[in-house]
Amino acid sequence: MAPGRTGQNGHARPSKLSGDSDDEKMDLNLKLDNIHPRAKTPAFIYVLTFFSALGGFLFGYDTGVISGAMILLRNSFSLSSVWQELVVSVTIAAAAVFALVGGFLNDRLGRRPVIMGASLLFTLGSIMMAVAKDKFALLAGRVVVGAGIGLTSTTIPMYLAECSPSYARGSLVSTNIAMVAFGQFMANVVDGIFGVDAKDGWRYMLGLGAVPSTAQFLGFLFMPESPRWLVSIGREEKARRILQSMRGALDIEEEYDNIKQTCVELEREKLNRGKTPVIVQMLQLPAIRRSLMVGCSLQIIQQVAGINTVMYYSATIIRMSGVKSDEAAIWLSAVTAAVNFLFTLVGLYLVERIGRRPLTLGSLMGAIVSLAWLAVGFHLSALNTPPIDTIEKIAGDSHCSRYRCVSCNDCRKDLDCGYCYVDLPTVVTNSSCLPTSYDNPWVSTVGRCNSSALTGGVTWAYDYCPTPYSWMPMVGLVLYLISFAPGMGPMPWTINSEIYPLWARSTGNSVSTFMNWAFNLAVSMSFITLTETLTRYGTFWLYACLAFAGAILLALILPETKGRTLEEVEGLFARSWFTRSWFASSADPIQALNPQTIQYVHIRGLNRDGRESELDSPE
Repeated sequence: MAPGRTGQNGHARPSKLSGDSDDEKMDLNLKLDNIHPRAKTPAFIYVLTFFSALGGFLFGYDTGVISGAMILLRNSFSLSSVWQELVVSVTIAAAAVFALVGGFLNDRLGRRPVIMGASLLFTLGSIMMAVAKDKFALLAGRVVVGAGIGLTSTTIPMYLAECSPSYARGSLVSTNIAMVAFGQFMANVVDGIFGVDAKDGWRYMLGLGAVPSTAQFLGFLFMPESPRWLVSIGREEKARRILQSMRGALDIEEEYDNIKQTCVELEREKLNRGKTPVIVQMLQLPAIRRSLMVGCSLQIIQQVAGINTVMYYSATIIRMSGVKSDEAAIWLSAVTAAVNFLFTLVGLYLVERIGRRPLTLGSLMGAIVSLAWLAVGFHLSALNTPPIDTIEKIAGDSHCSRYRCVSCNDCRKDLDCGYCYVDLPTVVTNSSCLPTSYDNPWVSTVGRCNSSALTGGVTWAYDYCPTPYSWMPMVGLVLYLISFAPGMGPMPWTINSEIYPLWARSTGNSVSTFMNWAFNLAVSMSFITLTETLTRYGTFWLYACLAFAGAILLALILPETKGRTLEEVEGLFARSWFTRSWFASSADPIQALNPQTIQYVHIRGLNRDGRESELDSPE
């Protein structure tokens, strides 16, 4: 029998058990569970997490600020629906490309230089957008910012996971996503503050992103490199010193030995693999292929469930529900972003208490119910819009005049028409359907609403209809974020930072992040088009169905990684999908690693066939 180990807290950790009584196993589990709560996380880790998570804040700010800014931009630059989608989506496309570039740079340069480079891109892109003179210059700034988002979204979760102690890794990595939510909230607050300036407000909205990016760059001048990356390139003494500062203790030998042994196995495998690309090696090994499937599935399901459609187009969705004021739509969007941030903090509290798997699945089921509510709300809104009771005499014949004695919704569905009406305190009256231009739909081409400064109590509605059911989509948005934010928001990033071995970590994170941005692009680019073809309620029914299919898949393949070191997590994928350990409770860390009578605490890594390392095989 292999001798036991002594952890850095002084507790004996036997390497295997056989024939123990239930009471003895329970006592051992209680001892193991009690190791981590007594460990004290040094202040340095929190400082490192703060400066790292500024990248998450920038991620959230630059993707969220466009929601309110778009209401002003579409008027300033006369943006058509296609250009609105392009301004939003070009950032996502750039992020997808640079997510893959980030995987390569992380292996070659390390984590710290990539984060600092991303900070510079954020600053440059923010300045470019703030001084943009036309929509093409604006688009160029959005591309540069997207490059920064792609690099940080790949690098920061991995960097935090490699620097964090195992007992706090879930909450520290999830802090980055909490900062994404906080960035989206602050973006909406900034949108609300500067939304009153119809001419230049958007310049302040987009330009203020340079402030946190500069702070992150300056902070990272004093932050260390990941100790795991340093060991992998042979700088062992520096890695040891950094790990000691991160743990606040000199006794880091067990963790350091685990990291070093993993790197020794990595070097041995490099010799065996030759020059085969890392992604090809990952696909050849069953265990790594399983982890990649889990990681990519999480990121894809997060997007097809519609989260970034809700965040990017929150102000637009609120307008669609029947809120007619631009300023009110921006501030209500800020409320939804605040809900998203607050309930992401709930996820930080729960992740190390109930585990990744139940938090993810419970969150996804709540999102499905909320999407169904949104669909029903938009359907009721469409069925209950005011009628058209006036036919205006206008020069020339317009096909919009055929919408007589029908409802606002019938007029609104025609992209060349809009609804002009008088909004009295208790009733909508004197309404007509007037023609408009697809490139400038914010006024009618003729009639009473042919002016940006409407008079006589006349209101022009192109992208919404007044309805008594406008509250239902608003409630649905809030319920959706309450459900989604604690689990499906942070968990795909947290789990992806944990499930790949060191040699595949950069590539695995970059591939899964690329999938996130690629599906993010597809969903956000198609949102307005889908609402015009499938109807608004049909679009949300589609998201609900895709989320339900994703929940079934994750219930089958998602393991629990709570409480395990990064080296131990590798062993979870060494067995087939449907073993008992896949669904085992994380309350018993030894039983969860292996369902057999003989159990292992340390699984150092995987050999090139995807099996457990010989270092931990039975005698």
